[in-house]
Amino acid sequence: MDTLTRIRAFIDVVEAEGFSAAARKTGRSKALLSKYVRELEDELGALLLNRTTRQFSMTEAGHTYYRTASDILKEIDNLADLVRENNQQLKGRLRISVPRTFVDADVGQSLIDFAKENPDLALEIAADDRFVDLIGEGFDVAVRITKLEDSGMIARKISDFRVHLCATEAFLERYPTLEHPTDLARVPFIIDSNNRSQGTIRFVDADSTTFNVSINGTLEVNSPHATLRAALADLGIAVVPDFIGRKAIESGQLLTLFNDYLPTDRGIYAVYPHRRYLPAKVRIFVDYLHNWFGPNSVSFPDQRTK
Repeated sequence: MDTLTRIRAFIDVVEAEGFSAAARKTGRSKALLSKYVRELEDELGALLLNRTTRQFSMTEAGHTYYRTASDILKEIDNLADLVRENNQQLKGRLRISVPRTFVDADVGQSLIDFAKENPDLALEIAADDRFVDLIGEGFDVAVRITKLEDSGMIARKISDFRVHLCATEAFLERYPTLEHPTDLARVPFIIDSNNRSQGTIRFVDADSTTFNVSINGTLEVNSPHATLRAALADLGIAVVPDFIGRKAIESGQLLTLFNDYLPTDRGIYAVYPHRRYLPAKVRIFVDYLHNWFGPNSVSFPDQRTK
């Protein structure tokens, strides 16, 4: 049995946090995985795993070996993908981190369409609104609705993105003198606590000068979908992504405000670690999203702009 097979078995066991879970995940027997790991330990002359009936843990040597071996194995797999990509369908596993906001909206269909077109590729889609550590948590690629801030990461813009200030006509009738974005400081907002700048909104003047307006409200939620529903219930102005507010805006249930003052420098990005060989599965996934958003791009006419 070759060393690579033993290394893969060790990594499978570590990532599954046990032999039984790794056996279920890989389809190999627990005894065979245990044999491979023991042979690897014999080859290295070091104990990598502490084994007890109730507890599983890595030794100090195991931690060191796992970090380096997993990186090396990824490079080997990426190089193999690069060589094979023109000769066969994508195979293996692709781990994707996406915001829950994205996957729960209509644009989440892009992930389902990709899975349908690549049946031999196992997809693991983790929906989480926090910023994950791609390398530390073993993700191949992430979809992010923000600018790139991570050093050492590569970001490719797959679509434009904008937000809208939305409210019902009935709510806006209570505030007939909204003439400029600065007037919003005295109007109740529904606050989306997922937004890192939840207490302020950034605007851009006609001369490209930016300015911030502080907002407040008595209702705060950590879901843009709930924010949208609250706006539909006449509870205030909501700041919603265009791919979430689209139907309510197009139907006239919600009116938009000050669209001409909102920044247009936002985007939806595919973010992935910088590697010597970009895995074919990552590149093809990113290309697919970019092409998917072409015909499915979202745009709205201004409906009420003071």
